Amino acid sequence: MSETEAKIFTIEQVAEPESLRNVVYSMIAIPHLSPVNIFNEFASTAIDSKQVGKDDLSGAGIFQVDENGTLFSQTIYADYKRLAVDPFVAAQILVAKAVRRLVCYGAEPVAMSAYINNVDFASPIAEELVMAARLGLNAAATVFNLQFTNWKIFYDNVNSEGAVPPTLIVSLVGKLNNRSEVLTPSLKRKGHNLLLVGRSFNNIDASEYLDHYHEIKNSPLMPFNLSFENRLMVAMREVIKNNLVVSASPVGIGGLFFTLLRDALPNELGFDITTDSEIRNDAFLFGEGMGRIVVSVDEEKENEFVDFLFDHKIPVMTLGHITKGEIRIDDLSLGFVDKGIVGEYLD
Repeated sequence: MSETEAKIFTIEQVAEPESLRNVVYSMIAIPHLSPVNIFNEFASTAIDSKQVGKDDLSGAGIFQVDENGTLFSQTIYADYKRLAVDPFVAAQILVAKAVRRLVCYGAEPVAMSAYINNVDFASPIAEELVMAARLGLNAAATVFNLQFTNWKIFYDNVNSEGAVPPTLIVSLVGKLNNRSEVLTPSLKRKGHNLLLVGRSFNNIDASEYLDHYHEIKNSPLMPFNLSFENRLMVAMREVIKNNLVVSASPVGIGGLFFTLLRDALPNELGFDITTDSEIRNDAFLFGEGMGRIVVSVDEEKENEFVDFLFDHKIPVMTLGHITKGEIRIDDLSLGFVDKGIVGEYLD
Protein backbone atom coordinates (compact mmCIF):
# COMPACT_ATOMS: atom_id res chain seq x y z
CA MET A 1 0.00 0.00 0.00
CA SER A 2 1.41 3.40 -0.94
CA GLU A 3 1.79 6.24 1.56
CA THR A 4 -1.04 8.13 -0.15
CA GLU A 5 -3.37 5.16 0.00
CA ALA A 6 -2.56 4.60 3.68
CA LYS A 7 -3.81 8.07 4.53
CA ILE A 8 -7.19 7.69 2.83
CA PHE A 9 -9.79 7.58 5.57
CA THR A 10 -13.34 8.78 6.15
CA ILE A 11 -15.44 8.64 9.29
CA GLU A 12 -17.91 6.34 7.51
CA GLN A 13 -15.29 3.60 7.70
CA VAL A 14 -15.89 3.15 11.43
CA ALA A 15 -19.20 2.40 13.09
CA GLU A 16 -20.38 4.76 15.77
CA PRO A 17 -19.94 2.96 19.12
CA GLU A 18 -23.07 1.74 20.84
CA SER A 19 -21.75 2.42 24.35
CA LEU A 20 -20.29 5.79 25.26
CA ARG A 21 -19.30 4.37 28.63
CA ASN A 22 -17.15 1.69 26.98
CA VAL A 23 -15.28 4.31 24.97
CA VAL A 24 -14.62 6.42 28.05
CA TYR A 25 -13.47 3.48 30.17
CA SER A 26 -11.18 2.31 27.39
CA MET A 27 -9.58 5.70 26.78
CA ILE A 28 -9.27 6.75 30.40
CA ALA A 29 -6.62 4.06 30.81
CA ILE A 30 -4.31 5.68 28.24
CA PRO A 31 -1.41 7.05 30.38
CA HIS A 32 -0.76 10.21 28.33
CA LEU A 33 -4.47 11.01 28.02
CA SER A 34 -6.12 10.12 31.30
CA PRO A 35 -6.87 12.90 33.78
CA VAL A 36 -6.36 10.24 36.44
CA ASN A 37 -2.84 9.52 35.32
CA ILE A 38 -1.35 7.05 37.77
CA PHE A 39 2.11 7.41 36.24
CA ASN A 40 2.75 11.12 36.81
CA GLU A 41 1.29 14.37 38.15
CA PHE A 42 -0.90 14.94 35.09
CA ALA A 43 -3.89 15.60 37.38
CA SER A 44 -2.06 17.99 39.69
CA THR A 45 -3.91 20.90 41.25
CA ALA A 46 -4.81 23.69 38.85
CA ILE A 47 -3.09 27.06 38.94
CA ASP A 48 -4.28 29.43 41.64
CA SER A 49 -3.33 32.97 40.62
CA LYS A 50 -3.45 34.15 44.25
CA GLN A 51 -0.74 31.65 45.15
CA VAL A 52 1.55 32.36 42.24
CA GLY A 53 4.88 33.32 43.77
CA LYS A 54 8.58 33.06 43.05
CA ASP A 55 8.83 29.57 44.50
CA ASP A 56 5.89 27.91 42.75
CA LEU A 57 5.75 29.58 39.35
CA SER A 58 7.60 26.89 37.44
CA GLY A 59 5.07 24.20 38.32
CA ALA A 60 2.37 26.28 36.66
CA GLY A 61 4.52 27.17 33.66
CA ILE A 62 4.36 30.82 34.74
CA PHE A 63 7.45 32.75 35.76
CA GLN A 64 7.98 36.09 37.47
CA VAL A 65 10.92 37.77 35.76
CA ASP A 66 11.39 40.99 37.72
CA GLU A 67 10.52 42.74 40.96
CA ASN A 68 7.74 44.67 39.23
CA GLY A 69 5.62 41.55 39.07
CA THR A 70 5.93 40.97 35.33
CA LEU A 71 4.97 37.39 34.52
CA PHE A 72 5.79 35.14 31.61
CA SER A 73 4.08 31.92 30.69
CA GLN A 74 5.84 29.19 28.77
CA THR A 75 4.40 26.15 27.02
CA ILE A 76 6.05 23.41 24.99
CA TYR A 77 4.44 21.09 22.45
CA ALA A 78 5.97 18.24 20.43
CA ASP A 79 4.77 16.00 17.61
CA TYR A 80 6.10 13.35 15.27
CA LYS A 81 3.05 11.43 14.01
CA ARG A 82 1.38 14.40 12.31
CA LEU A 83 4.72 15.68 11.07
CA ALA A 84 5.04 12.55 8.93
CA VAL A 85 1.61 13.14 7.36
CA ASP A 86 1.99 16.81 6.39
CA PRO A 87 4.92 18.70 7.97
CA PHE A 88 3.79 22.10 6.65
CA VAL A 89 0.34 21.94 8.27
CA ALA A 90 1.51 19.92 11.28
CA ALA A 91 3.97 22.68 12.20
CA GLN A 92 1.19 25.27 12.06
CA ILE A 93 -1.08 23.07 14.19
CA LEU A 94 1.63 22.70 16.82
CA VAL A 95 2.14 26.46 17.06
CA ALA A 96 -1.61 27.14 17.11
CA LYS A 97 -2.07 24.66 19.98
CA ALA A 98 0.60 26.44 22.01
CA VAL A 99 -0.87 29.87 21.23
CA ARG A 100 -4.33 28.67 22.27
CA ARG A 101 -2.96 27.40 25.58
CA LEU A 102 -1.18 30.67 26.37
CA VAL A 103 -4.20 32.79 25.46
CA CYS A 104 -6.42 30.65 27.68
CA TYR A 105 -4.04 31.36 30.56
CA GLY A 106 -4.59 35.06 29.91
CA ALA A 107 -1.15 35.55 28.36
CA GLU A 108 -0.16 37.37 25.18
CA PRO A 109 2.05 35.07 23.04
CA VAL A 110 5.19 36.95 22.02
CA ALA A 111 8.04 34.61 21.04
CA MET A 112 8.75 31.12 19.76
CA SER A 113 11.66 28.78 19.26
CA ALA A 114 11.64 25.45 17.42
CA TYR A 115 13.71 22.30 17.36
CA ILE A 116 13.65 19.17 15.23
CA ASN A 117 15.51 16.07 16.39
CA ASN A 118 16.29 12.72 14.78
CA VAL A 119 16.83 14.16 11.30
CA ASP A 120 18.95 12.15 8.89
CA PHE A 121 20.97 14.68 6.92
CA ALA A 122 21.57 12.17 4.14
CA SER A 123 17.88 11.60 3.44
CA PRO A 124 16.24 13.77 0.73
CA ILE A 125 12.84 12.99 2.31
CA ALA A 126 14.03 14.26 5.69
CA GLU A 127 15.37 17.41 4.05
CA GLU A 128 12.01 18.05 2.42
CA LEU A 129 10.28 17.47 5.77
CA VAL A 130 12.52 20.02 7.50
CA MET A 131 11.95 22.64 4.82
CA ALA A 132 8.18 22.12 4.84
CA ALA A 133 8.10 22.32 8.64
CA ARG A 134 10.13 25.53 8.55
CA LEU A 135 7.72 27.09 6.08
CA GLY A 136 4.82 26.07 8.34
CA LEU A 137 6.50 27.60 11.38
CA ASN A 138 7.22 30.81 9.47
CA ALA A 139 3.58 31.03 8.36
CA ALA A 140 2.28 30.53 11.90
CA ALA A 141 4.78 32.99 13.39
CA THR A 142 3.71 35.62 10.88
CA VAL A 143 -0.02 35.15 11.44
CA PHE A 144 0.28 35.16 15.24
CA ASN A 145 2.87 37.98 15.21
CA LEU A 146 5.46 35.92 17.08
CA GLN A 147 9.17 36.60 17.28
CA PHE A 148 10.85 33.45 15.94
CA THR A 149 14.33 33.00 17.38
CA ASN A 150 16.83 33.66 14.56
CA TRP A 151 14.24 32.31 12.11
CA LYS A 152 15.99 28.97 12.32
CA ILE A 153 15.17 25.41 13.22
CA PHE A 154 17.80 23.82 15.40
CA TYR A 155 18.01 20.09 14.80
CA ASP A 156 20.35 17.19 15.40
CA ASN A 157 21.20 14.07 13.43
CA VAL A 158 19.59 10.65 13.65
CA ASN A 159 20.92 8.78 16.67
CA SER A 160 22.95 5.59 16.62
CA GLU A 161 20.18 3.41 18.02
CA GLY A 162 18.36 3.12 14.71
CA ALA A 163 15.54 4.88 12.91
CA VAL A 164 13.66 7.34 15.12
CA PRO A 165 10.99 9.51 13.51
CA PRO A 166 11.82 13.22 13.22
CA THR A 167 10.09 15.13 16.01
CA LEU A 168 9.21 18.81 15.99
CA ILE A 169 9.28 20.65 19.32
CA VAL A 170 8.05 24.21 19.68
CA SER A 171 8.39 26.39 22.76
CA LEU A 172 6.28 29.55 23.12
CA VAL A 173 6.49 32.35 25.64
CA GLY A 174 3.64 34.69 26.55
CA LYS A 175 3.58 37.72 28.81
CA LEU A 176 1.20 38.81 31.57
CA ASN A 177 1.33 42.16 33.26
CA ASN A 178 0.24 40.95 36.69
CA ARG A 179 -1.27 38.06 38.61
CA SER A 180 -4.81 39.29 38.11
CA GLU A 181 -4.54 38.43 34.41
CA VAL A 182 -3.92 34.73 35.10
CA LEU A 183 -6.90 32.63 34.05
CA THR A 184 -7.13 28.98 35.03
CA PRO A 185 -8.72 26.11 33.06
CA SER A 186 -10.41 24.37 36.00
CA LEU A 187 -14.18 24.56 36.41
CA LYS A 188 -14.96 26.82 39.36
CA ARG A 189 -18.54 26.55 40.57
CA LYS A 190 -21.72 24.56 40.16
CA GLY A 191 -24.24 26.40 37.99
CA HIS A 192 -21.79 28.21 35.72
CA ASN A 193 -22.75 27.77 32.07
CA LEU A 194 -20.49 25.92 29.65
CA LEU A 195 -20.04 27.06 26.06
CA LEU A 196 -17.99 25.79 23.16
CA VAL A 197 -16.26 28.48 21.13
CA GLY A 198 -15.32 27.52 17.58
CA ARG A 199 -16.75 25.12 15.03
CA SER A 200 -17.16 21.38 15.62
CA PHE A 201 -16.62 18.92 12.78
CA ASN A 202 -18.01 15.52 11.89
CA ASN A 203 -14.44 14.28 11.92
CA ILE A 204 -12.21 11.97 13.99
CA ASP A 205 -9.03 12.20 11.90
CA ALA A 206 -5.69 11.94 13.74
CA SER A 207 -7.46 11.63 17.10
CA GLU A 208 -6.55 9.51 20.11
CA TYR A 209 -10.01 7.99 19.78
CA LEU A 210 -9.32 6.78 16.24
CA ASP A 211 -5.80 5.64 17.12
CA HIS A 212 -6.45 3.79 20.37
CA TYR A 213 -10.11 2.80 20.39
CA HIS A 214 -10.42 1.85 16.72
CA GLU A 215 -6.69 1.08 16.25
CA ILE A 216 -6.56 2.99 12.98
CA LYS A 217 -3.13 4.57 12.74
CA ASN A 218 -3.21 6.17 9.28
CA SER A 219 -5.50 9.09 8.61
CA PRO A 220 -5.33 12.69 7.37
CA LEU A 221 -4.75 15.54 9.78
CA MET A 222 -7.69 16.94 11.70
CA PRO A 223 -9.54 20.06 10.43
CA PHE A 224 -7.41 23.19 10.82
CA ASN A 225 -7.53 26.76 9.52
CA LEU A 226 -4.69 29.11 10.43
CA SER A 227 -6.61 32.28 9.57
CA PHE A 228 -9.55 31.28 11.77
CA GLU A 229 -7.17 30.38 14.60
CA ASN A 230 -5.84 33.92 14.58
CA ARG A 231 -9.32 35.48 14.58
CA LEU A 232 -10.31 33.18 17.43
CA MET A 233 -7.26 34.19 19.48
CA VAL A 234 -7.90 37.91 18.95
CA ALA A 235 -11.52 37.50 20.09
CA MET A 236 -10.62 35.33 23.09
CA ARG A 237 -8.02 37.77 24.33
CA GLU A 238 -10.68 40.47 24.35
CA VAL A 239 -13.34 38.47 26.22
CA ILE A 240 -10.75 37.36 28.77
CA LYS A 241 -9.48 40.92 29.16
CA ASN A 242 -13.05 42.10 29.75
CA ASN A 243 -13.67 39.42 32.41
CA LEU A 244 -16.48 37.78 30.46
CA VAL A 245 -15.30 34.22 31.18
CA VAL A 246 -14.58 32.37 34.41
CA SER A 247 -12.38 29.71 32.83
CA ALA A 248 -11.09 28.84 29.39
CA SER A 249 -9.52 25.65 28.13
CA PRO A 250 -8.51 24.70 24.57
CA VAL A 251 -10.04 21.47 23.31
CA GLY A 252 -7.01 19.24 23.10
CA ILE A 253 -5.92 15.64 23.29
CA GLY A 254 -8.86 13.27 23.67
CA GLY A 255 -11.33 15.83 22.35
CA LEU A 256 -14.08 17.76 24.11
CA PHE A 257 -14.99 15.09 26.65
CA PHE A 258 -11.51 14.64 28.08
CA THR A 259 -10.89 18.37 28.03
CA LEU A 260 -13.97 18.85 30.22
CA LEU A 261 -13.00 15.95 32.47
CA ARG A 262 -9.50 17.35 33.02
CA ASP A 263 -11.04 20.72 33.90
CA ALA A 264 -13.66 19.20 36.22
CA LEU A 265 -11.41 17.04 38.39
CA PRO A 266 -9.39 19.66 40.32
CA ASN A 267 -12.46 20.99 42.16
CA GLU A 268 -14.39 17.69 42.05
CA LEU A 269 -17.10 19.16 39.83
CA GLY A 270 -18.98 17.61 36.94
CA PHE A 271 -20.75 18.72 33.79
CA ASP A 272 -24.09 18.23 32.09
CA ILE A 273 -23.86 18.83 28.34
CA THR A 274 -25.88 18.30 25.18
CA THR A 275 -24.20 17.18 21.96
CA ASP A 276 -24.71 18.61 18.48
CA SER A 277 -27.48 16.68 16.72
CA GLU A 278 -25.87 17.35 13.33
CA ILE A 279 -22.58 15.69 14.30
CA ARG A 280 -21.88 12.11 15.31
CA ASN A 281 -21.52 11.79 19.08
CA ASP A 282 -18.08 10.22 18.88
CA ALA A 283 -16.85 13.01 16.58
CA PHE A 284 -18.35 15.71 18.79
CA LEU A 285 -16.96 14.27 22.02
CA PHE A 286 -13.65 12.71 20.95
CA GLY A 287 -12.75 14.39 17.65
CA GLU A 288 -9.72 16.66 17.82
CA GLY A 289 -10.52 19.32 15.23
CA MET A 290 -8.55 22.48 15.97
CA GLY A 291 -9.83 25.97 16.77
CA ARG A 292 -12.11 25.15 19.72
CA ILE A 293 -12.16 26.40 23.30
CA VAL A 294 -14.39 25.44 26.22
CA VAL A 295 -15.35 28.32 28.49
CA SER A 296 -17.40 28.65 31.64
CA VAL A 297 -19.31 31.89 32.17
CA ASP A 298 -21.54 33.51 34.76
CA GLU A 299 -25.14 33.52 33.62
CA GLU A 300 -25.39 37.30 33.84
CA LYS A 301 -22.44 37.72 31.44
CA GLU A 302 -23.40 35.04 28.92
CA ASN A 303 -25.38 37.32 26.60
CA GLU A 304 -22.59 39.87 26.42
CA PHE A 305 -20.08 37.10 25.75
CA VAL A 306 -22.16 35.52 22.98
CA ASP A 307 -22.95 38.90 21.39
CA PHE A 308 -19.27 39.80 21.26
CA LEU A 309 -18.37 36.56 19.49
CA PHE A 310 -21.33 36.90 17.13
CA ASP A 311 -20.17 40.39 16.15
CA HIS A 312 -16.72 38.96 15.41
CA LYS A 313 -18.18 36.05 13.41
CA ILE A 314 -16.88 33.43 15.82
CA PRO A 315 -19.17 30.37 16.20
CA VAL A 316 -20.31 29.60 19.75
CA MET A 317 -22.54 26.82 21.08
CA THR A 318 -24.16 26.40 24.48
CA LEU A 319 -23.02 23.06 25.89
CA GLY A 320 -24.72 22.95 29.29
CA HIS A 321 -23.65 23.72 32.84
CA ILE A 322 -21.35 22.68 35.65
CA THR A 323 -22.75 20.20 38.14
CA LYS A 324 -21.84 19.36 41.71
CA GLY A 325 -20.00 16.26 40.48
CA GLU A 326 -22.18 14.26 38.13
CA ILE A 327 -21.20 13.78 34.50
CA ARG A 328 -24.17 13.73 32.12
CA ILE A 329 -24.26 13.70 28.33
CA ASP A 330 -27.60 13.98 26.55
CA ASP A 331 -29.37 13.02 29.81
CA LEU A 332 -27.21 9.88 30.14
CA SER A 333 -25.43 9.74 33.48
CA LEU A 334 -21.85 8.46 33.43
CA GLY A 335 -21.46 8.65 37.19
CA PHE A 336 -19.70 11.10 39.45
CA VAL A 337 -16.11 12.31 39.32
CA ASP A 338 -15.43 11.04 42.85
CA LYS A 339 -17.13 7.65 42.60
CA GLY A 340 -18.29 7.10 39.01
CA ILE A 341 -16.07 7.29 35.95
CA VAL A 342 -12.96 8.12 37.93
CA GLY A 343 -13.71 6.11 41.05
CA GLU A 344 -14.58 2.88 39.24
CA TYR A 345 -11.45 3.15 37.14
CA LEU A 346 -9.22 3.56 40.19
CA ASP A 347 -10.97 0.72 42.02
